[in-house]
This record gives sequence, C-alpha cells and structure tokens, in this order.
Amino acid sequence: MAEAAIGAAFLAACRLDVAALKPGNVHHYADGHGMRAEDFVASAEAAAPALCRDGRPLGRRLRDAVTATRQAGGCNTNLGILLLCAPLALAAERACGDSLERAVVEVLAGLDAEDAALAYRAIALANPGGLGEAGEHDVRRPPRHGLVEAMALAAPRDRIARLYAEDFADLFGFALPLLRNRLEAGDDIETATTMLYLALLARWPDSHLLRKFGDSAAQSVTREAADLRIRLRAEPVAANRHALLLDWDKRLKQQGFNPGTSADLTVATLFAHGLMQMQEALA
Repeated sequence: MAEAAIGAAFLAACRLDVAALKPGNVHHYADGHGMRAEDFVASAEAAAPALCRDGRPLGRRLRDAVTATRQAGGCNTNLGILLLCAPLALAAERACGDSLERAVVEVLAGLDAEDAALAYRAIALANPGGLGEAGEHDVRRPPRHGLVEAMALAAPRDRIARLYAEDFADLFGFALPLLRNRLEAGDDIETATTMLYLALLARWPDSHLLRKFGDSAAQSVTREAADLRIRLRAEPVAANRHALLLDWDKRLKQQGFNPGTSADLTVATLFAHGLMQMQEALA
C-alpha cells in the first residue's frame, strides 16, 4: 500500500479519535487534562510523515514521529498511539496481498536490536506519565533485549506491551471484530468508536490509570465503564445517552482520570480498520 494512503488512514483514525465522545479523554465535546482536541490533531499531523514513510524500519519511525510530535506540541499526546500504529503502518506497506494481521506478525518477528534502541529513545523522549524507573529494563538505559522480548517482560503491567508480545491478538481478535459488528449493526462511525472504547475499558483495567493511580482506581473505572454500557443499552433516547456520556466524562476529569491506553487501542483499531478497507478496495 502506498505511503500516502497509509498516512491518510492514520490521520483519519486520529481525527475520529477526538470526534467521538470518549469519557475521560480529550475530544471535541470537552477539553481535559490541560489539553484540547486540536492538540491531538496537530500531533497526528506532525507525526504522520515519519510514521508512514516508505522503507523506514519501525524503530526509526517511532523515534522520528515522537521527535516531530515534541517539536509541534512540546508534550506527550500520542506515544501509545505511535507505538501501536507503527507496526500496522509497516505491515500495510509490506502486506503485498497478505492479510494485515499476518503482515503484523512478520513485522514483529523481524524487529532487531536497532529497533529496540530507537524505540527506547522514543519512549524516553515522550516521557509518559507514570513512567518511573524499571531497573534493568528502564527505557533511559540501552536495551538488553530485543523490543518484543522487552515488551513481553512488561506485558503483565502494560496493555500496549502485551499487544507486541502477543502479535496484536487483542486488536485483531477482540477490538476489530467488535468495531465491525457495531458498524454492521447500523452504528455511525462516531457511535461505534465510543462503544468500542467503552468495551475496551470495561474489559481491561487501563494501563495508564494503573501506572498513575494504582490498581484500585483502575479497577473502579473498569467497573463504571461496564455499568455505563448497560445503562446506554437501556436508554432509547440519543440525547439522554449523550448526557450520560458527558456526565461520566466530567466526573472522570474532575478526578484526573484519563484512560489513555484504552484510547490508544481505539485509535489503533480504527487505523487497522481503515487499512483493511483500503486493502479490500484494491483487491
């Protein structure tokens, strides 16, 4: 797939991310956590050329995309998005008739020591909230393992790392089918995005919340997400469903809770969906 098409799919996913009402995150309906929706769109536009450039290895894409983001906005708005979307972008470039899922497996299997070193630099440069110290696996030190092996070590405490360690199984096996089912059932893309995000948040405690606030807070948000999904399904009036979402959004932001990892996986799922639609159109 051509670089321009991959970049367009990435930007479409990032713009939809802030167009949909995802409680606790920044979106067009409400700012939050000292950021605006426009900050995320600007970050995506800055990062896209490096992330989607033909012929670049994954580590270099990550380092250059994070560098471009920092230069554009001065803060970490998209590290998780870039970590998840870089293998998808590289896989789409290399797919050549294979499924995107199979191409991602091949991309991850082919990562080398330089990819790990550059990815570590990218993570350290972004300096995500709750990064802290991690002993011999600290990203501020030279890596002692390949990137996938390092992700496997972090997988028990980080959902993004687990995706790398398990060939993006949660994305292709759970998130993407759920998104497609919502769309096939008649949801518009913004509603489907909101419901995908809530399903992810209700299924797994958010890694960003775990790092910053601990297990009890993350688990409580997961339970609230599951409860909200039930209430939304029982509410027939669209305006009332919107009000329920905005009310929880306000309460989460008052507590400083930003379920960022669930949002990152939502964006990556939207990106994969867009790439697969383009593949199908070219077939």
